[in-house]
Amino acid sequence: MVLNRQLVSTLEADGRLTVALRDEELAAPTGHDVLIRIEAAPINPSDLALLFGPADLANGEFSPGKIVATMPEPAVRAMKARLGDVLPVGNEGAGTVIAAGDADAAQALLGKRVAVIPGAMYAQYRVVDARSAVVLPDGISAEQGAAVFVNPLTALCFADAVRREGHTALVHTAAASNLGQMLVRICQADGIPLVNIVRSPAQAALLTGIGAEYVVDSSSARFGDDLVAAIAATGATLAFDAIGGGKLAGQILAAMEQVAAKNAPFSRYGSDTFKQVYTYGMLDTGPTVLNRNFGFAWSLSGFLLLPYLAKIGAEAAAQLRQRVLDELTTTFASHFKARITLDEALTRDVALAYNARATGEKYLIVPHG
Repeated sequence: MVLNRQLVSTLEADGRLTVALRDEELAAPTGHDVLIRIEAAPINPSDLALLFGPADLANGEFSPGKIVATMPEPAVRAMKARLGDVLPVGNEGAGTVIAAGDADAAQALLGKRVAVIPGAMYAQYRVVDARSAVVLPDGISAEQGAAVFVNPLTALCFADAVRREGHTALVHTAAASNLGQMLVRICQADGIPLVNIVRSPAQAALLTGIGAEYVVDSSSARFGDDLVAAIAATGATLAFDAIGGGKLAGQILAAMEQVAAKNAPFSRYGSDTFKQVYTYGMLDTGPTVLNRNFGFAWSLSGFLLLPYLAKIGAEAAAQLRQRVLDELTTTFASHFKARITLDEALTRDVALAYNARATGEKYLIVPHG
């Protein structure tokens, strides 16, 4: 038996959200299972969606090892299926295998540093199936290997979709994020024109500094014109939007249509050029607003990593994972603003800081301090 501390989130029918640390005992691993001492786990936006969602954290009650906040009524209705469930949090992370079941695959991992994405990773220990673990290359720390799944594979899938769906260039929003910087490097290496939409001059300077060619700032008075110019220069007809709410997705579609229609015969249905925007984030949790000025050849839909990997098949997904491992300290290097313990994650100032989801400010949980 191993005593484990784990971060969990519980939403009640009255809108009360409780995020707390709980203690549990983990049985010794058997069969193909291994016991991992978790050394690092990143906080991704998808983790925050489960951890806090749109709860009113600023007015929450903070006490040692616990946060209690109020969830808006519409969100409570939307999350009816999770009411009363105690949900462990943390998609991915890395650590060292300290015990293993008797299966050969499990025994082979004893003492190895591995990365996993089983969920429930904001904890000191985790039991997982050895066959789902990725052994990190020699010399790679747990911190370097903690985020090998969500951001790197998502960025690679964006580039993969350009080819599979018949596009030649793409647009990315909130582009100064860790994921966005990875995408810049991927597109540079793969020869894919990329339009990067950022939200401040400082973010624009950051991306220009790493070699991004097309960077447009949504806070600029010239944003609309600059976006059209960048799309005209690249021919982008595919976009991945991390913002979600607001007008940006519609502005991208409109800019694509403006470029496409410039040299096309007039049609009351708009151009024949198909334009696709995928929403993969919720930095803005408000409604997505579309002003229908981009014809009829368009689509706005959601994007999730795991369904996409399943769609392209095991062999293609394995090739993407191998590329991440091969370029872990270059293309797919993650940078963290701060490292926090499980207890610190539930203090007011720290929780408000990482829940702000500021672009480029990624936090890492180190469960053992």
